[in-house]
Amino acid sequence: MNQAVTGRYIHRKRKEKNLTQAQLAERLGVSNKTVSKWENGKCMPDYGIVEDLCDELGVTIAELMDGASAAERAGEGAVAAPDRDEAQRTAFAGMLLVAIGIALLAVSRTLGGSDVRDLLSGALMGISLAVTLAGAYCIGKTLRKR
Repeated sequence: MNQAVTGRYIHRKRKEKNLTQAQLAERLGVSNKTVSKWENGKCMPDYGIVEDLCDELGVTIAELMDGASAAERAGEGAVAAPDRDEAQRTAFAGMLLVAIGIALLAVSRTLGGSDVRDLLSGALMGISLAVTLAGAYCIGKTLRKR
């Protein structure tokens, strides 16, 4: 519950109802300066008047205290879910790349003995380093987003 967020919400809902601060104040039995203080986040409505305020603005008490309607809060969750899913996929891909890089490194260590095998071993070692670094980058990118 943030006073500034709640205040902006009261202001927005009052404007949607085409009410002035004085009109809303008159309906609630308070001064227009009191409504101004609510909207500017200087103070919160008294508990005794919250229900009447919600009725006038056409919102629930939970919406008033959160500073957002239920639909707006649901929309925020819908936007956050794809971002979270993408971050999880990126982190998984990074971990998979690191594991593949380590496996390639292990394979490269078993090769050797002839010139061709040494060349293949060196190439696998280079590829394993590149894959491991790419995986570390993916993991780091995911952690930075949090």
